[in-house]
Amino acid sequence: MQGLIDALTKKEIITERKAVELKNKVKKEEKREEEAILDDPQLDISEKKLFRIKSKLIEVPFKEDINLDKLGSILPDIAGLIPEDSAKHYNMVPLNKKDEIIEIGMVYPRDMKAQEALKFLSRRSNFSYDVKLITISTFREILAQYEELRKGAGAALGAMGKEDDDENVERKEEEIKAENVEKMAEEAPIVRVVSVILKEAVEGGASDIHIEPEREKLEVRYRIDGRLHSSLILPKKIHQAVVARIKILSNLKIEERRLPQDGRFFSEIAGKEIDFRVATMPTTLGEKVVLRVLDSQEGTMTIDELGMRDSTENIVTGGINKPTGMLLATGPTGSGKTTTLYSLLKTLNTEDVNIVTLEDPVEYFMPGVNQSQINHDIGYNFSNGLRQILRQDPDIIMVGEIRDQETAELAVHAALTGHIVLSTLHTNDAVGVIPRLTDMGIKPYLVPPSLNTAIAQRLVRRLCQHCKKEVEPTQRLKDIINHEIETLPSQEKEKINIENLTTYQPVGCDQCGGDGFSGRIGIFEALEMTDEMSKLVLDDKGEGPLKEQAFKQGMITMRQDGILKALEGKTSLEVVLKATKETKRKIKKDKN
Repeated sequence: MQGLIDALTKKEIITERKAVELKNKVKKEEKREEEAILDDPQLDISEKKLFRIKSKLIEVPFKEDINLDKLGSILPDIAGLIPEDSAKHYNMVPLNKKDEIIEIGMVYPRDMKAQEALKFLSRRSNFSYDVKLITISTFREILAQYEELRKGAGAALGAMGKEDDDENVERKEEEIKAENVEKMAEEAPIVRVVSVILKEAVEGGASDIHIEPEREKLEVRYRIDGRLHSSLILPKKIHQAVVARIKILSNLKIEERRLPQDGRFFSEIAGKEIDFRVATMPTTLGEKVVLRVLDSQEGTMTIDELGMRDSTENIVTGGINKPTGMLLATGPTGSGKTTTLYSLLKTLNTEDVNIVTLEDPVEYFMPGVNQSQINHDIGYNFSNGLRQILRQDPDIIMVGEIRDQETAELAVHAALTGHIVLSTLHTNDAVGVIPRLTDMGIKPYLVPPSLNTAIAQRLVRRLCQHCKKEVEPTQRLKDIINHEIETLPSQEKEKINIENLTTYQPVGCDQCGGDGFSGRIGIFEALEMTDEMSKLVLDDKGEGPLKEQAFKQGMITMRQDGILKALEGKTSLEVVLKATKETKRKIKKDKN
């Protein structure tokens, strides 16, 4: 897009020589074009005139006249939507509220980071917005009024400047002694800052919180629907106190800053008990903290709620309804494997069975299930923990992950000696579970009698159902769809109109904060160990014949499941193809 300096040159408001001078200044001093132009004493152009030109250039309406007195009367009701530090960092402020739509003034509406931050804030606080361009001076005037009206995180930070007991916070970080950090961490302002960080994460539906020190600031980012969003910008001077507060909650060593530490704590937020899993890590700029947000009410689903196709779900339920055997879930980190295993435990959890789990860590607490957590510091790992579980007279065992040969052998032994065993592996697809087990030292003849089912899965972004748009796929995408449809079971093929393929694309609306997506859904494949599959495993035919047999058995692959969901309007085809790139089958070219 044409820059502002180029636009002024084209209008002959500035000379080409001056344009070169301004561009060099922008580059050398790392200024915005607007700042360079307005700071130049040789240029006679008013701020309003400059921003009128900018408005036409970027096609964002210019809010030229703002009644600051009137704004002052409504600001207390809307200021909390954008915390003060976010307003300062991204140069944006709320201006008005009309018909449930918040008017947002932005100095740099085309700044991608500012756009992402606004999308996140709107989703977190559940508001729709309309962006208007405002001048730098208008922004500064509003920010001056804004200062006394802090809400949420702004209020917590504002309190640090108002309370009598906040003098430690004003010290430079390098001057803070270890004994003072703990004291600061227990003071009301820091307690409220951490409380707001946790509350906003839960209310915004975040799965993770990243607290990251930078040279001049402390940034808080939330992972929502698999993507990180910048949310809060905090003063760097409170970094150690915030980290110390989290360490206190997690029973970690406050004075230990050189080594990573892991912990967890519980907090009641919005009437729900939330489990926060904490991991600290030293960096060159100080300790970074990541918190995994675990809501036991949200995390456990039934099998029906996972979104599997009927044929896939039948394979899975058939596997866990057998009296013995393993069911292994596979996929990369963050693909929802644990959620799937918990949904299976929820189905299996009845009064007449003894369920024991071994997890690292325990992510969701489930009544009626005996859950044990790995502790590497004392040598309590998956292999020796599994030995202890087998002495607890279990009917059903869940092992968080099979990581090594010893754990794999114990899991197979448990499955062969009368237990249902649930666990996870890291492979690209369901068929890959078989060679992975043999690579870990399991004899091929032990795999068929011990393995009932292998599930592979990914999480893909869900299209916003309010604004998704129907589109006709390109010929390349049609070829991909048709290629994957070839091996679908006949009952699934019959549902697809090959002559009239329709896919959907994200658009963006008030409901999804302009993102076009809202939430995530799973795509799955499930491999059943049949007699035919067992013969191929025993004959050690390799992965190729195993995959061919899986198709013959009617297995729907993750890629196929995703494509079907894309045709149903649940997600976009592009998202599915990206998520399943490593699992695709090669398209056979016609020899003619």
